Amino acid sequence: MNMIDNSSGGNIAAVGTTATILCCICATPISPNPSNTCSACLASETDVTRGISTEVTIHQCRGCSRWHQDAGKWIGCELESRELMALCLTNVSGLKKKRNENGGGQVRLVDAAWVWTEPHSMRLKIRLTIQREVVAGGAILQQSFVVTFIVRNQQCIECQAAFRQGTWKVLVQVRQRVGHKRTFLYLEQLILKHGAHRGCLSIETFKDGMDFYFPDKGKAARFMSFLEDVVPLKVKSSKKLIGTDDKSNVTNYKYTNLVEICTLCKDDLLFLPKKLARTIGNISRLVLVKNITNVIHVIDPTTGQTGTIESDAYWRDPFRPVATAARTRLTRYVVLGKDPVFLERNTSKKGVSKKQRSKLALITAARESDLGSNNSQLEERSHLGYLMKSGDLCLGYDLRECQLVDDEAEEERVAGKFPDLIIVRKLYGGVATGESDSAKKRTFRLQRLEVKKGGEEDNARGKKVKKESEMEQMDEEDFLQELEADKEMRTRVNIYKSDIVLKDDDNVDDEDDDDEDDQKITLDELLDNLVLDAKPDAGDDSEMHGDMVNDVAEGQEGMKFVFEEGERAAKDNIGYVGRDEALHIQAKDTAIPVNVWGKEFMEKDVKFS
Repeated sequence: MNMIDNSSGGNIAAVGTTATILCCICATPISPNPSNTCSACLASETDVTRGISTEVTIHQCRGCSRWHQDAGKWIGCELESRELMALCLTNVSGLKKKRNENGGGQVRLVDAAWVWTEPHSMRLKIRLTIQREVVAGGAILQQSFVVTFIVRNQQCIECQAAFRQGTWKVLVQVRQRVGHKRTFLYLEQLILKHGAHRGCLSIETFKDGMDFYFPDKGKAARFMSFLEDVVPLKVKSSKKLIGTDDKSNVTNYKYTNLVEICTLCKDDLLFLPKKLARTIGNISRLVLVKNITNVIHVIDPTTGQTGTIESDAYWRDPFRPVATAARTRLTRYVVLGKDPVFLERNTSKKGVSKKQRSKLALITAARESDLGSNNSQLEERSHLGYLMKSGDLCLGYDLRECQLVDDEAEEERVAGKFPDLIIVRKLYGGVATGESDSAKKRTFRLQRLEVKKGGEEDNARGKKVKKESEMEQMDEEDFLQELEADKEMRTRVNIYKSDIVLKDDDNVDDEDDDDEDDQKITLDELLDNLVLDAKPDAGDDSEMHGDMVNDVAEGQEGMKFVFEEGERAAKDNIGYVGRDEALHIQAKDTAIPVNVWGKEFMEKDVKFS
């Protein structure tokens, strides 16, 4: 029999077994740890969550659903999102606590997860898992607990100003001295796509423009910077003294910025000054406005040569178009035939590419009103010849009977130096076939800004209102025809599927009659889910749990999506405690001792309830 010598009086441990010690408080055998205390005694003696708030108040604006951050800043966050969790955690005091001499050690956040709450409880809950140093012996405890965030309603500055009269600080007046509003219809779509109207208190519309009211100079400056990038303009600024505080030497001003857009519009006919025509590539003086951006793009309809007029060059010597395409002033023509034209030489090879020269064609056309009454036909070269085929309808300027506003241009027209016909655009859909309800059968629709009529338009009555309404409808029809005939223009705006496409795609004639017609609108260009009416349909599932949120992606503003319970958190890789588990979750779990920061947690040796 082997005897063990215990003469030294030390602790004896069997070979192959783990050494244990007695807890210094309850004398329970435990594994050695820096505090020589069992987990139950350590948790009872030390409060890991001491100094960390478990109930926090946060504020949300009921009008715009944004959350208050700090110093008057408001941000938009979706429920269960990473951004909202970051906002909530910054309001929890004690999480950034460092080691101090009075007790309590450094706090480290290990995990955070959303906890399900009732949708109308005005409460948000987050389960936090933290590790904290214990002063005695340098031991580390890990504990999970729930922090409740009470949501209170508070109006943001913008919503407060919207409910009060005269609260605007800066007024941006956008004006264009023309007889139509096609430019503002296009500008409205650009504003919607880029969200440039965010922060605007209200928008008013007038005959010759729109007014935008802003609460501060910063938002107005960003809006005017956006306008400078999309249209040629010039700005005049002024300010008005509202009041002065002599004691504090503080003055209150209201600022007004007059933004004047150039008078040239898409498809207008121009007669350029000689000097300007030479500076942009020695182009012909008789040109069409191809499109308008921050510069003016023009094209020679007989050669296809293009040019660009800078904004500064235009405002140094402004000029008006000799003929405008507004309000159906163009003549309808029927294409009878075409012959391709290839230019071997050009005075400016840099201004006309080989591809553009190949698109020229000699068009034989007749006025739609002359069919059946006479045999009058016209043959003219056109830059849109590659789009045309026999039987197509198009719009153009009839220079035989059109009187130009410029005297020099009128003299050359009378002398026969101008072509008799300049084709502007091809007609598509029901407009080309002459259907009375062609506007209702369009495959696309547009989103509109919420505006109110101001000035004299608000007090107009009777025939004047009816006439203005008819003019607006004509301008809108011209703008929609421009979109149908210009693919490049459609890429700058958001166009959505109409009810015809959404209800029955088979009713839409999507056949491509001409493979070369690359300007025709296709279903691939149309966006889905334009929500114009927020009312739920009768067939919606009333038991669906989730929140309707605005997922505003780039170029997709105003489109709405429904997230199921926990789906938004999973999208951001955030933990989520579901409804069933949330009913049994404890407000504070038992603390667990760990040896190294996060070691057991990373090795999954510790399980959290």
